[in-house]
Amino acid sequence: MQIGLIGLGKMGGAMAERWRRHDHQVVGFDIFKPETDVKSLAELVAALTPAPRIVWAMVPAGEPTEAVITELADRLAPGDIVIDGGNSFYGDSQRRAAMLAEKGIGFVDCGTSGGVWGLAEGYCLMAGGDAATIAHLRPLFDALAQKDGFAHVGPAGTGHFTKMVHNGIEYGLMQAYAEGYELLTASDMGLDVPAAMAVWRHGSVVRSWLLDLLVKAVGEDPGLSRLTGYASDSGEGRWAVEAGIRLAVPLPVISSALFARFASRQVESPAMKVVSALRQQFGGHAVHPAVVAGDAVPSGPAIGPVSAAAEGLAQ
Repeated sequence: MQIGLIGLGKMGGAMAERWRRHDHQVVGFDIFKPETDVKSLAELVAALTPAPRIVWAMVPAGEPTEAVITELADRLAPGDIVIDGGNSFYGDSQRRAAMLAEKGIGFVDCGTSGGVWGLAEGYCLMAGGDAATIAHLRPLFDALAQKDGFAHVGPAGTGHFTKMVHNGIEYGLMQAYAEGYELLTASDMGLDVPAAMAVWRHGSVVRSWLLDLLVKAVGEDPGLSRLTGYASDSGEGRWAVEAGIRLAVPLPVISSALFARFASRQVESPAMKVVSALRQQFGGHAVHPAVVAGDAVPSGPAIGPVSAAAEGLAQ
């Protein structure tokens, strides 16, 4: 089959190569890549000759995807198909499917998991769209997916909803491994942390690919000294928590993992400054002062009760 691919980054480039290895013809376009096959979306659409034309967008969610699909809507013809393989918000996918349907253009939202390992290992694909369109595209999905790694999960929007939930679970799993790692490293028992984690990969109920990757990361950078503790998020965790609120589904683990990422970006926490100030005010508890330029650095770990009266309250 022939497919136009927009976005040749870490995942898109690997997907193009995997398709070519399965004898599919790929016409690639990426505004940031010199090795692109065509120089514009107009050239990409013109280069696709068999009907229906198939275009897969693998670009960042939000405005980049919106711009690509809006332009494709004006350039494609009835019967053509657009696939969004990025991490778009499921509500946007439902809206885009309706907009393209008015022009007779098919739409599939395909949640795509596999990261940089997808070329060698294959991908996990979660597709939303009508059954006839999905059936037509199966050779392309089968070329990308691991064995049993493709599912048609429902109508338009469900592919990205499923990927959102998948990524929310991923947040929780990563946070649990992270907290376990920190607890192991905090031990004063002479514990061999890499060995402790590595053995979990064999026969343990917590074994997983994420654990494999954690063991690999620690092996390459013991103590993770080349990294900071700043953790970004790309939106899916937020959308999952919002969906949980809308549907009255409790998501304490996913919510906690998301908020932990927010906390990782604070050099100092204004909220915890308030907690420290209040503990000092009502109980005279010791606080750790901020060091201002020109001030002498305190010799002790904390400042004690503020007054004799407060000291009495602290007892």
